[in-house]
Amino acid sequence: MTSAVSSQTTVQSGTAGRGTWTVVLCWITVMLEGYDLVVLGAIVPTLLKTRHLGMTAGDATMIATLSLVGVAIGAVCVGPLADRLGRRLLLIASVVVFSVFTIVVPLAGSVTMFAVLRLIAGLGLGACMPVSLTMMAEHMPASRRARASTLTMTGYHTGAVITSLLALQVTDNWQILFYVLGVAGLVVAAIQWFRLPESEAFTQAKQATGAQRVPFTELLKPAYLRAGIGIWVASFMGLLLVYGLNTWLPKLMNDAGYPVPTAVTQLLILNVGGVVGLIVGGFVADRRGIKGTILGWFAVSVVMLGCLSIKMNSDILLNVVVFLTGVFVFSAMVLVYAYVTYFYPAAVRGTALGSASGIGRIGSIVGPTITGALVTAGIGHPWGFYFFAAVAVLGFLAVLTLPRHAPQVEAAAGAAA
Repeated sequence: MTSAVSSQTTVQSGTAGRGTWTVVLCWITVMLEGYDLVVLGAIVPTLLKTRHLGMTAGDATMIATLSLVGVAIGAVCVGPLADRLGRRLLLIASVVVFSVFTIVVPLAGSVTMFAVLRLIAGLGLGACMPVSLTMMAEHMPASRRARASTLTMTGYHTGAVITSLLALQVTDNWQILFYVLGVAGLVVAAIQWFRLPESEAFTQAKQATGAQRVPFTELLKPAYLRAGIGIWVASFMGLLLVYGLNTWLPKLMNDAGYPVPTAVTQLLILNVGGVVGLIVGGFVADRRGIKGTILGWFAVSVVMLGCLSIKMNSDILLNVVVFLTGVFVFSAMVLVYAYVTYFYPAAVRGTALGSASGIGRIGSIVGPTITGALVTAGIGHPWGFYFFAAVAVLGFLAVLTLPRHAPQVEAAAGAAA
């Protein structure tokens, strides 16, 4: 009896240890993407001021766009591969590709090469988030999958804050930002190789179905099509809002008549609200239901974005509205990913999450572009916020079409587990 208890305790300890490594390493991987999110924006003023490689504002825009294109392609392509080859191998490979090509970015001899390296690095980076979210979700029981997604995504904003702080320290030595990111990524990949376990849900699904390739067309089958369309539209609208606000909020605020320091401070407040919203949103969704929570979050986002179109004379009121905008807008997007991990069975979960992330990345390109056009036309405020509010309405309507319950295959799998 004592031997049996001891053996069981050892197994439980080993399982807990493996689970801890999954949580930590997936969170750090997402943090790397958050770091990369703002690294280019942080160095563009320096690149343009020093005319690095003869770079112009148009060149910087092209590089930023190609980076996001690479991320979108990587996100879409990784899903079927992760469902066929495994989460662990794909995540490690993605981190290595992203890290190696990030390290060599400062060595680029031309603007074209700079852009190509950022594009290739984006391919690896785009694969990191959907695979990390899939592994985290599959590590948690179904009743805690929303929490798994939102807590993982707090790493995204943490990485963005780290980049901002480092950028203030290195000033003209912008190359250090890429070296730090690339080396950190390689260190993480090495630790993942030795410590990151494969997803048990994937292993079970593979044993049940064999190593069959899971094509994207699997998502177009009747059981998944309705949910797929709603998820793709909601993901597109959600990332449009996230990137549009992060890119243009200070300028929109400045155009509204707020002084520059106040306008820039709002970006920090927005992202602090995002972190709080991710933590709160996950707990609420797990308790009250994911679909209902996303609907509520998008609805409040519409109201908050509409309020920002009004000039406020009270700094306290402005800070509260911006904070609440971050709370609801950013977590609404991530809760869409949480719905994906809840709705789809393990055999197609990676493909589904990759497609949602990839299509959403198109929104991340469209959002800043349209908002930039409004700013250029001199109508950034209030029309930029009207545009964002309309996008949130479309996100709400897309979520409204989603099935409330997962297919029976997922329910059966959860019961068997």
